[in-house]
Amino acid sequence: KFVKRPSLGRQGRETRIRANFFEIKSLPKTKSIHQYDVTITPDVSPSLIKKIYQKFENLNSERKFNNIPLVFDGRKNIFTCKPLPFNDSATFDIILTEDDLTSAECQSRAFKVKLKKVNKINMAGLQRFLDGRIQRNSNVLKAIMFLNVLIKHQTSMNNYVPIGNSFYTREGSKKLSGIAEVWQGYYQSARPTPGKMMINVDLSATAFFESGPLINIVVKLLGKKSPDDLHGGINWKERVKLEKVLKNLRIRVTHRDSNNNKRFYRISKITSQNAQRTKFEDADGIFKCLVYPNLPCIVDNNGKFIPMEICEIIEGQRYIRKLSERQTFEMIKFTCQSPHVRANNIKKGLEEFNYDSKQMAQFLKISNDMATIRARILPTPTINYHRSSKNSYIVPKGGVWDLKNKKVAIGATLHSWSVLVFGSDNERTVRYFIRELITICSDLGMNIPNNNPPILYANPQGNVEENLSKAWIHAGNAAKLKPQLVLCILPNTSAQLYGSIKYAGDTIIGVVTQCIQSKYLLQANHQYYSNVCLKINVKLNGMNSFLTPKQNPFLNEKVSILMGADVTHPSLNSNHPSIAALCASVDPGASRYASSISLQNASRTEIINNLAIMVKNLLKIFYQTCRMKPQRILFYRDGVSESQFEQVLKEEIKAIKSACQSLDPEYSPTVTFVIVQKRHHARFFPVDKKDSDQTGNCLPGTLVETKVVHPVEFDFYLQSHAGLQGTCRPTHYHVLYDENEFTSDSLQTLTYNLCYIYARCTRAVSIVTPVYYAHLVCKRARFHIRDYNFSDSSSTKGNNGKMTVGTVKSELLKTMYFL
Repeated sequence: KFVKRPSLGRQGRETRIRANFFEIKSLPKTKSIHQYDVTITPDVSPSLIKKIYQKFENLNSERKFNNIPLVFDGRKNIFTCKPLPFNDSATFDIILTEDDLTSAECQSRAFKVKLKKVNKINMAGLQRFLDGRIQRNSNVLKAIMFLNVLIKHQTSMNNYVPIGNSFYTREGSKKLSGIAEVWQGYYQSARPTPGKMMINVDLSATAFFESGPLINIVVKLLGKKSPDDLHGGINWKERVKLEKVLKNLRIRVTHRDSNNNKRFYRISKITSQNAQRTKFEDADGIFKCLVYPNLPCIVDNNGKFIPMEICEIIEGQRYIRKLSERQTFEMIKFTCQSPHVRANNIKKGLEEFNYDSKQMAQFLKISNDMATIRARILPTPTINYHRSSKNSYIVPKGGVWDLKNKKVAIGATLHSWSVLVFGSDNERTVRYFIRELITICSDLGMNIPNNNPPILYANPQGNVEENLSKAWIHAGNAAKLKPQLVLCILPNTSAQLYGSIKYAGDTIIGVVTQCIQSKYLLQANHQYYSNVCLKINVKLNGMNSFLTPKQNPFLNEKVSILMGADVTHPSLNSNHPSIAALCASVDPGASRYASSISLQNASRTEIINNLAIMVKNLLKIFYQTCRMKPQRILFYRDGVSESQFEQVLKEEIKAIKSACQSLDPEYSPTVTFVIVQKRHHARFFPVDKKDSDQTGNCLPGTLVETKVVHPVEFDFYLQSHAGLQGTCRPTHYHVLYDENEFTSDSLQTLTYNLCYIYARCTRAVSIVTPVYYAHLVCKRARFHIRDYNFSDSSSTKGNNGKMTVGTVKSELLKTMYFL
């Protein structure tokens, strides 16, 4: 259904790497795997399913099933290598003891387990698919599903917390700020590759709610110093905050005997009144008064009132709220591991999986060694600057370069601008910063005739829109020209203030804004000024660097347009909409881009609803800029999982074609559609030290297109960037549709070269530039949603109770305002 791989690429020099893939040396010898649907009545929680299944297996494995090994997915399916000794279905009675019941939501101790024969999976069909003899079909998908269930079976029956293809343990966990903690875990997934199945094994980490006495959690949430501060109770605002964070968390009570301690309750809400006159009975039958009578009670799903001080949050509950900046930093620090350390820890993970167990041996034999792969390191492109530069071109080393003795390719002219200081920074300090910025911008090739812009001051807590409008008016009056830029100096990294500036500048006033943190007014070095210059120059329609036509033949042979699309989704507990963004090149060399934004019809929808309109608008801008129609479209699409490939291909290719025909029924450019994936677990480790950088990572340009890729389809992994810390994550590119008949070399080289013309820095980036820009547009569009709570993922609505979304001014959409 998708594009098959053309002949392998040849550009670059060969190298050897290791990948975190482990070969399945032999698939099940049996011809068929038998699948049974499992139904347990009455309905129970996942934790109780495990206990019921274990009892079911202990009672029946030897006595009724003749020791046929059972593989359970933990929820709904059992797989066996031989048919179980009954016809189409069978029902089994299971009775748990009182000690087994852990949930107050389930009062029954008697359960029925019904097995129903639903499928017979032909494993030989899987091998034919791996050999490229048949296309992927339902049998192949079920065979891969069985292998995934099999490799997870061992861990799913242990005391690990499973989430998707990963499982986690509290051992070695670390506290984060607030009430979160990060747990270490492992990821494992069966992957089809040319001629064989592989197990992709990686380290994984995710955040969980901190467990323990609820009183201690409340102290942290409300920023109190100690539990003593709760004796006076809490106010309405604090109660609302608690309810929002704690809702749906599972708790246990601590004042009963051990059996009752095993029961859990789920928080539904928090009472508006306190527990002043509430008494409870402890395990000895003695009535005691509450220590914190002024605190409200917890209300569970059955309407039961429970005093906070006798509640304890149960461990192993995933933290689904968006992490704060500080928590994210702490999380990255915890998970950051050099390639050498990561590779060793992955190998240790194999011991946890127990692939050599007696049960696993009846199905599979898995190698204990990482796959060794022949890779290629692609040639580095030449970056070009203005011909008057002392060094007008450079071939970067290690994916990084600088701006010494260089001038931007096209320098913008800044006539009309102003400076808006949010705070009380000394005017002399501000003018010093402006003077230095102008000097370096001029050295880099920008033209700034107005070297004395008006400086205005504003209260950071004041009306941002009003103050930005004043700065805009002063800029225009001073220069007698339409204002081009407002330089904003911020006292801190507040997302609230930054978001308000971008909302007002982008959607109300229609002016480019550049934000600076006040700490850099005296501390900024040459590199900082240069980076600010790169942003301002491109926002004002300048061009920082370019690749020669010879390096990008796809763009040179025919008029071509590059597009990058992304969809960003809100956090799970947010009522924000999903946002789609599309960026497209507007010059023949694909150095400058315009953008289009659209809200998705429903939250968490991946297919771009209004793609046809977005593509049409950007094709118009390309024509207005170049006075030519693109004959070819190369469309890079981010954020799509494998399960959505078919739907995305069907609907989004149709939308692209529709957009072209709406401009002219005869207009039909050739289209190539490439999926860009960063959310995967493939990691590469250099074998030869000469092919690694100073962090121990593979060199920029390392490309993998064999052994761990799709059996037949056109995909490849590319690590285009230099490592900064930890282990680099390569980007996976998968071609779904190709009317432009790319060879492996032509697409791989073009994709790699494009990673060097990201306008905001002098480094190769990790994903192809059009997609990186689309990601930035999505991120910026979040600030255009007016709910007055930019920093909180849970989204508090505005004063009128409705969420409003600002529209970016049309003149800005033609520029790279989002940088």
